[in-house]
Amino acid sequence: MAYDNNNGGEYGKYFVQCSPGPGMDPEFKKIYDKFAHRILWMDGTVVPGAFQMNTAWYTAVPERDPIFTEHKHDDTSELVCFFSGDEQNPYDLGGEIEFSIEGEPHLLTKSTMIFVPAGLRHNPMRILKVTRPIFHCSIVMTERYGEESTYR
Repeated sequence: MAYDNNNGGEYGKYFVQCSPGPGMDPEFKKIYDKFAHRILWMDGTVVPGAFQMNTAWYTAVPERDPIFTEHKHDDTSELVCFFSGDEQNPYDLGGEIEFSIEGEPHLLTKSTMIFVPAGLRHNPMRILKVTRPIFHCSIVMTERYGEESTYR
């Protein structure tokens, strides 16, 4: 017998299909909702013991630039990803994103995964151009993203 989505069974608690993530500063949320659509958020508050992962679609250029400010995670690394929303052309990002590590900016126009080692400052991130939706995800191997979160 298969359980419908995450309903039931001993392991249904590990299936997350609805989680908007942590609260955002109300002013930032107004800006965020105009350029991004969060899909799912996973962390230890959603499923005890889970590491943090965020997923969203970026669909427009934000009115605030940069949208995410520089910060670092002292004790854990982060994987930051941007993927094309075009299955026929998966490497063409469909836009331009500037992402910085230790103050060094990089212009992304292709699908990209970025490994940010623990302790390195990263961002600001600037979404410069969006011609079709860009899928974004980030993974931090801790149960919570941290108080230094840039969702403000």
